[in-house]
Formats: sequence, structure tokens, C-alpha cells
Amino acid sequence: MIQNLTFSIESLDSHEFLGGRLSVMQPRKGYRSGADTVLLAAACPAKPGQSVLDLGCGAGVAAFCLAARVERLTLHGIDIQPAYADLARRNASALGMAMTVHDGDVAAVPASLRTISVDQVIANPPYFETGASTAPDDSGKDRAFRADAPVGPWVDTALRRLKPGGWLTMVHRTERLPALLAALEGRAGAIAVLPLAARAGSVADRIILRARKGAAAPLTLHTPFVMHGVGHHGDSGDPFSERAEGVLRGGEALKF
Repeated sequence: MIQNLTFSIESLDSHEFLGGRLSVMQPRKGYRSGADTVLLAAACPAKPGQSVLDLGCGAGVAAFCLAARVERLTLHGIDIQPAYADLARRNASALGMAMTVHDGDVAAVPASLRTISVDQVIANPPYFETGASTAPDDSGKDRAFRADAPVGPWVDTALRRLKPGGWLTMVHRTERLPALLAALEGRAGAIAVLPLAARAGSVADRIILRARKGAAAPLTLHTPFVMHGVGHHGDSGDPFSERAEGVLRGGEALKF
């Protein structure tokens, strides 16, 4: 059971995204969106005027980053944690962005979402399953990072809510790629996979996957997207790569 139904203003901090173009309130203690969320939004092939559903929307960062790049979007989100769903609504209001946020489980969506069909679905599912050895010390963060449901129900819900020809864009750990592909088999095609590597020559531990409902085109595996140049992660001498800088701070689309 989630104890806190809302976050008090004292428990929140303002975080800037897209080089300061967006300022979003996130919990001081708890799950906070970062680079993966911005990359997810940048990879979504939404066009002006389309409708978008963010599965597991948290504070709404992915949807807001997407709306900052693409005009006149109709935004929907769903989150299982009431405190985060409420925060997404508050952030949308503060940013002047209309977003309908549904309270509920991605694996069993509420009635308010069952009648809605969208052009685009974006999702950043929990990276770890319940029972993983390392757990965050905050219950909200733990719920965001770990879940009982495997990736299959996330794909199922996405495809049910997508219009024919609509696009699903997800970010996940590389090790979950086989399960994602199995869930998409025979239901979506034109699958494109972009590995994400910390720096050139390092193992890509995360991927962005994009798939089109009902398409039959074969899978494409792209050259890894490199996040950093030389140095160690977090050091002042470890800048983003030019491509990452353009996406994360410049608000550019992540094309692949």
C-alpha cells in the first residue's frame, strides 16, 4: 500500500531538462527521471497533433520533454503510484501542458483508459523484477525500479491502446531485449533497436526499442549511441558526446 498520496512542496525539488527549457518538480527522496527518460522522449517519432500515452509516467518528464519538441500533442499518462500520478498532474498544470493522468496498473488499466486509442506509446518499465538483490531504500523509488509484472504486459497494454500503424517506443536494459522481441512477435514490426553505451567501446547495458503495430518490416539493429567521451562518468572532464549533448540539452530528436 502506498502511504503518501501526495508529495508536500517541501519534499520536492525543481529539476531542469533540455538545457533549462523545462523545469519539473520531482521528489527530493524517491524516483527521479534522468537521461534515459529524455532519450525515450527524443526517440518517439510523434508528429504534431498526435496523441501519446506514457506508461508508468512518474512525474511526467518523458511526456513533457516530448511535448516541448512536438507541438499540439494530446498527452495521457498512467502510474500505479498515486503520489506520482498526482505530481504529474501538478507539473502539467505548472508547465501549462494539458495531460490526462490515470491512476492504475499498466498490467490492468482502469476503465478510463480502456476506451482510448493513441498514435504513440512511450514506456520506461521497471528495470528489475521483484526479488532483485539490490533494492532502493525509498518505497516509491523501489516501486518504480522493480515490479512483479514482466515486460509482456507492458507490451500488451501498449499494443491494445495503439491505433493500427501506431508506434511503441521503450527504453530498457539490454538483457530484457529477448523478452521484448518475443512479446512483439507477430504483432508489431519495423522494429529498430538502438543500444546505449556509456562510451565508445563499452558494453551497451540499455537499449531503446521502437516498433510499429501491424507492420511486417524486419528488425534493424543500429550502431550504439555513445553517451560520453573520455574520462570517468560524473567527472567534470567527462562531457556528453556531441550527439548526446544535442539530444539531452538541445532538445533534438533521436533519429535512428
